[in-house]
Amino acid sequence: MPGQFEPLPGGGAAVALDDVEISIIRSLAVQLLELIGPGPAEDASDDPLAELFAEGPSEPPSDPVLRRLFPDAYGDPEGAPQAREAEEQRAHSAEFRRYTENDLRAGKRDNALAVVRTLDTLSSASAGEEGAVLKLSPQESQQWLRALNDLRLAIGSRLEIADEDDTDLLYRLPDEDPRKPMVMAYLWLGGLQESLVATLMP
Repeated sequence: MPGQFEPLPGGGAAVALDDVEISIIRSLAVQLLELIGPGPAEDASDDPLAELFAEGPSEPPSDPVLRRLFPDAYGDPEGAPQAREAEEQRAHSAEFRRYTENDLRAGKRDNALAVVRTLDTLSSASAGEEGAVLKLSPQESQQWLRALNDLRLAIGSRLEIADEDDTDLLYRLPDEDPRKPMVMAYLWLGGLQESLVATLMP
């Protein structure tokens, strides 16, 4: 089972992780939480209807990683649109972002927090041992799957990976390349993600 998720009876998934792997995933999840930002302020309204209609930002984030995690909803996949179409797309994207980004951020925050919490539980339960087996419920498995995807998007953005050809180049980086540790994390998380997807498929 090392490095690969396997199904649990009754649903969910399990994977054996050593102390270094636990530390890496937890550190990356914490960094993702810091990047996404804090949740609602303490003085935020307790009215769920008000929260439902609370407005978020209308402009794309300036950080390239956040732009990758929260992309514009409208765009022309075929290429650069005409000026008028581009303006309309920007307006539609701004409106969509205003009413959806807060919820998207909350969801990504919850997923990353689930990763941290399950790893913290694992660490305290296996004190004095070299690693442990992480067992996730079906709901936690889904949260992990989404969080792993967000982590790979974040790292991929930092590595400027735009398509599959860029990924192929990562395998050929020399060991002395300063990006190598980030590349290894990106590829390793990809393997974890793939095994979790396969585990959760009916």
